[in-house]
Amino acid sequence: MSIAAKRIIILLVIIVVGVVLGRLAVRGFMNILLGGTMFGGNFL
Repeated sequence: MSIAAKRIIILLVIIVVGVVLGRLAVRGFMNILLGGTMFGGNFL
């Protein structure tokens, strides 16, 4: 596998991880604003 192909694969992995963490961060921020539970459901 060439270096260019490896770089593209690594870049795609980083993008996917970034999108997932970004969505989780937005969800957590909205959760704090709205005062709900993070993943649905009642922990009490």
